Amino acid sequence: MDLQISGKTAIVTAASKGLGKACAAALANEGVNVVINGRTAETLEATAEEIRSGAPGVSVTSIVGTVTDAECRAALIEAAGGAPDILVNNAGGPPPGDFRDWNRETWINAIDTNMLSAIEMVRLTVDGMMERGFGRIVCITSSSVRVPIPVIGLSNATRAGLTNFLFGLAPQVSAGGVTINCLLPGPFDTSRLRDSKPITNHLTSNPIAGRVGDPAELGAICAYLCSAQAGYITAQNIQLSGGLYPGSF
Repeated sequence: MDLQISGKTAIVTAASKGLGKACAAALANEGVNVVINGRTAETLEATAEEIRSGAPGVSVTSIVGTVTDAECRAALIEAAGGAPDILVNNAGGPPPGDFRDWNRETWINAIDTNMLSAIEMVRLTVDGMMERGFGRIVCITSSSVRVPIPVIGLSNATRAGLTNFLFGLAPQVSAGGVTINCLLPGPFDTSRLRDSKPITNHLTSNPIAGRVGDPAELGAICAYLCSAQAGYITAQNIQLSGGLYPGSF
């Protein structure tokens, strides 16, 4: 299927590895020029080169930094020509633990990383999308938005807050040709899952799929949500958890 987004420009945040990288690669394979960021220059540039080699006809621009930094956000917008057509918000999850150990600073950092920075990226891009009559915003959150996981309370709270903000915003921008959707990943084969034993123990015992997800599978869904054909899909939270979600609604 031709997704009809070749030649458009996307910003994909936290895309040096994992799910963000998979989304950037999937979009590039559809002919989308991508702007990506990450905190480690060497890892980020290796990812940019990998994406370029897989999609030689597109532009891949890398910005070193984190979107919690206003300068990084400004650089991403500038690299996208000030007018991105697609925004994919992604961020590494806050650390697991016991809420008794989290002070105010811990909470503020989690809110800034997993909620406020994403909202700010939307604020900086959505009006231009509406003026041009086309925009796709996809936010990668977590399956814990629907089924909170006790050991990642910081993620449960901040991602749920972002989800509800976006649900309220979507109807305000849909008439301008802009869609806003969230992807709620369960266990995927990423470094975060591999490196965090509490999360691994909770999520990898999936009796339905019998495996964890391949990041490329999420990237493909992300690319479709950014397509011309997906213009009637908005304000949705799409679960990708291999059937782990314990409900029919």
